[in-house]
Amino acid sequence: MATVEKIYVGIDNERVELTGAELTAFKAQRTKDQAEAKAIQDEIDARLAARASALAKLAALGLTEAEIGAL
Repeated sequence: MATVEKIYVGIDNERVELTGAELTAFKAQRTKDQAEAKAIQDEIDARLAARASALAKLAALGLTEAEIGAL
């Protein structure tokens, strides 16, 4: 038996079930929002990785933490 996903939203203190076009639009927007959030998190992760790599390379060159911090 397949489960049917029901989505409710609160509007003016009332719980309203989304159906038809509203449900389709909600799911599309939710998918888009999740993709955007993932892209943002991937960008943050890439920047952190690049920074860590740069700091490691500077340390491998013999720079101290104080010298690296001064850059």
